[in-house]
Amino acid sequence: MTITNATPAHAADIAQLIMTAMTEDCCQYLAGSNHTLDDFYHMMLSLVLMDDSQYSWRNTLVALDDEATGGDLDHAPVAGAIVGYDGKDLHRLRQRFQEAALKHLGMDYSNMDDETQEGEFYLDSLAVYPEYRKRGIASMLLKRMSEHASELGLPAALLVDKGNPSAERLYRSVGFEYAGDSIWGGHEMKHLVMKTRLPA
Repeated sequence: MTITNATPAHAADIAQLIMTAMTEDCCQYLAGSNHTLDDFYHMMLSLVLMDDSQYSWRNTLVALDDEATGGDLDHAPVAGAIVGYDGKDLHRLRQRFQEAALKHLGMDYSNMDDETQEGEFYLDSLAVYPEYRKRGIASMLLKRMSEHASELGLPAALLVDKGNPSAERLYRSVGFEYAGDSIWGGHEMKHLVMKTRLPA
């Protein structure tokens, strides 16, 4: 498995994996009652292909199953993806989502809660396809993106739903620590920050 910077060629998988991370219920809620998950997917795909949206391929690392192609990364299937960005850029990057939601879905998300802030590198979305789970790929993606954050002089940070203890265990296993409570999208969340050295 190779963890590497995404390219536009990975956009379809990135869009699908972001929706997996969001969950189907959340995606349908964001799409609204007049639109389908397929409509939401096409909007997300357009955002992934942009250079300046929070979901851009430029903000994404992918896990590629190079073993399936004998080491050929250009044709290796995507196993998982993680999206992250500097928290200070949230409002600028999210503007693209707000514009797209209004254009594609007729939904106004101009008053969304902030999930991150200046002073941290926010890990927005992480997902691995079902057939690749239980192989440590999510941990590899988390560690690599956290290393990238550290190179920028920022701690990696994320929100985890209080009702998702298995995800919290994963985050804690790679070095994230509790940093406070938060509310996002009407859900009670824990704010976790990478405060320790990454485990070897």
